[in-house]
Amino acid sequence: MDWFRRTQQGLAPQAKKEVPDGLWTKCSQCGEIIFRKELEKNLSVCPKCKFHFFIPCEAYIEILLDEGSFQETDAELRSVDPLKFKDTKRYSDRIQEAVKRTGQSEAIIIGRGTIEGIPVVLGLMDFRFFGGSVGSVVGEKIVRAIDLSLENNIPLIIVSSSGGMRMQEGILSLMQMAKTSAKLAQLSRTGIPYISILTNPTTGGTSASFSMLGDIILAEPQALIGFAGPRVIKQTIGQDLPEGFQRSEFLLEHGFLDMIVGRRDLKKSIHQLLTLLWQPEQ
Repeated sequence: MDWFRRTQQGLAPQAKKEVPDGLWTKCSQCGEIIFRKELEKNLSVCPKCKFHFFIPCEAYIEILLDEGSFQETDAELRSVDPLKFKDTKRYSDRIQEAVKRTGQSEAIIIGRGTIEGIPVVLGLMDFRFFGGSVGSVVGEKIVRAIDLSLENNIPLIIVSSSGGMRMQEGILSLMQMAKTSAKLAQLSRTGIPYISILTNPTTGGTSASFSMLGDIILAEPQALIGFAGPRVIKQTIGQDLPEGFQRSEFLLEHGFLDMIVGRRDLKKSIHQLLTLLWQPEQ
């Protein structure tokens, strides 16, 4: 039995190394496992399939505008609860939670900045805040952004990311569709350019109003864009939908978009469009 006795000490066991959470993430489109820091360096775009991950509205300020040029306006506007709405929670409580969670006062930020020296008015919707839903304050801030564009005679850019209108405000939210559309018609009559950028997702009343009224409509790759969701449409018509239905590529093919632009090229593309569409002395 001595033949099987260990004569030399084996490999010493090593302490288990703890891997911090959040170092890696999985692409929901292709399943690629990506080192999170590398993903951030790539502007949250999958290096394999080019899927555009969600990014907050603050990130678009860094992507689009010249460094340090953004000046926010009307940040003090806050939603109220005109209907005293309550489901499982009071609407007023949900507003407070959204403010605390996101650090934003509403589902859109507006302000002024420059793109390669060209002054613009910029509106950025925040999907983290109530799914980027449009209530009275969001509609009012968009109107004020348009007014700012009119007063200063500079182009308007809105980055949309929204699930639609905010039903906790009932008809008051639906009125924002007509309100923003009418104001954009006023902007259009002056000849000041309005560039609309659609990100994933842009749906509901947002897509049925100001998001689709741009002089130039851009979209990020593979963004979900439409009024009702694919599942609702499929159940309504009782038929299977075409492959890629309501994605940017499908909409471009059918004439609803002017261009699909990735994040890395977004600032350059908008600058080129502005130099073609707009002269400061106009």
